[in-house]
Amino acid sequence: MPIKRDAIAAARARWPIDVVHLHGIDFDAYLPDDGPTLVTLHLPLGWYPPEMLATSREDLWLHAVSQAQHRTAPAGSRLARPIPNGVDVDALNELRSRRDFALLLSRICPEKGIHLAIEAAKRAGVCLAIAGQVYPYETHLRYFADEVRPRLDRQRRFLGPLGFWAKRRLLNTARCLVIPSLAPETSSLAAMEALACGTPVVAFPNGALPDVVQHGRTGFLVNDVEEMAKAIVASGALNHEACRAEAGRRFSLERMITSYMDAYEALAKLGTRHPLLGTG
Repeated sequence: MPIKRDAIAAARARWPIDVVHLHGIDFDAYLPDDGPTLVTLHLPLGWYPPEMLATSREDLWLHAVSQAQHRTAPAGSRLARPIPNGVDVDALNELRSRRDFALLLSRICPEKGIHLAIEAAKRAGVCLAIAGQVYPYETHLRYFADEVRPRLDRQRRFLGPLGFWAKRRLLNTARCLVIPSLAPETSSLAAMEALACGTPVVAFPNGALPDVVQHGRTGFLVNDVEEMAKAIVASGALNHEACRAEAGRRFSLERMITSYMDAYEALAKLGTRHPLLGTG
């Protein structure tokens, strides 16, 4: 990626930059050769070159976005402690009357298990609103056409992609958010956003979701469609304020920002081995 590499070099030459922060899965293609650099690993760790995860550069720190993702690091990895994602709790929270429907927020693709949530909602006798993007990949389009669309009816509807205000309105009125993902999620912003709105989460316990959802308190972790259907019904009895409080305590934007600022400061100093640095 010579364009990105040149842009970073030009910025460092023009301004007194203390730390470079990279996010892309292809970060190794434009990684600066020297200087304090932080890399946030948003995707499954197996997707990154293993030699990059085992870097010995003292001025290069890589970190996961959840404890669950961090635990999947291959042997020999040298990762900083995770910095969990956060959400804008205050901006998301809106006082609205609850309605009797479940919500699903996701891109529409096979690994997200949309068809399983539809089946669970039907067994529960609860309406389901599905919001998300169908990207123009063959497998995604075929999955929507073959597995999602035939299961829709008047009570289980596909809304398409949503803007922030519509998403906030639905999150604050739904009985629960359903996350039927079959993939090992590295984080779950959707679950954090739901809890910020006081909305319980019903999810399969894949990846980081057990780190986010407190079973029986802020939602339910389930193992199959039948359990998901029962949990959708039971979610109506969970305490909305407990969900909001937990989101404020654990998933605030302020907490994430503070963690990043601490990492920037430690990297910029580089005088001693900072306690942020750990091993995979």
